[in-house]
Amino acid sequence: MQLNKLIEQRWSPRAFSSKPVELEKLELLFEAARWASSSMNEQPWRFIYATKDEREKWQKLFDTLVEANQVWAEKAPVLMAIVSKSEFDYKNKPNKHAWYDTGQAVGNLLLQATELGLFAHQMGGFFPEKAKDLLKIPDGYEPIAMMALGYLGNTDELSEQLRERETAPRTRNELSKFVSKGSWNNPVHV
Repeated sequence: MQLNKLIEQRWSPRAFSSKPVELEKLELLFEAARWASSSMNEQPWRFIYATKDEREKWQKLFDTLVEANQVWAEKAPVLMAIVSKSEFDYKNKPNKHAWYDTGQAVGNLLLQATELGLFAHQMGGFFPEKAKDLLKIPDGYEPIAMMALGYLGNTDELSEQLRERETAPRTRNELSKFVSKGSWNNPVHV
């Protein structure tokens, strides 16, 4: 058995090409997100995106980012806010699974992006309240992350510090660090 190649190939670059992302590919990414599973089929995820060819809309998304992310995200042809609906439609009860479900939708989107030769970098470094204001996100919805999306760019255009991070080997925790069998902290050694 072998790990799915899309999972192996997915990574989060900071060097983006200015090449625009085709509308058909963007639509396919959102279609992939649409098919994610969710508690009670609520589908709480929402995406607000803009491409650089609509500079004013793109700029609003860009302006929500912290400066450290703006430094490299300015090249990304697509920026996106990932938003989650806080309550179930049914009886307006809090949906404690909303972020989990939204994460699954984003996971689908990321794998589809990888299949299409696109790359995405998700960011927690943004100002949620500013995003709510600039993007007109209503009450009951919460911005949870931002994403830069596009084709891979030239790492030589990054600062030395970012270039080092970009070219460093990818690392992941060993399974024994996060998988337990039967009870907490009973590591599995596969």
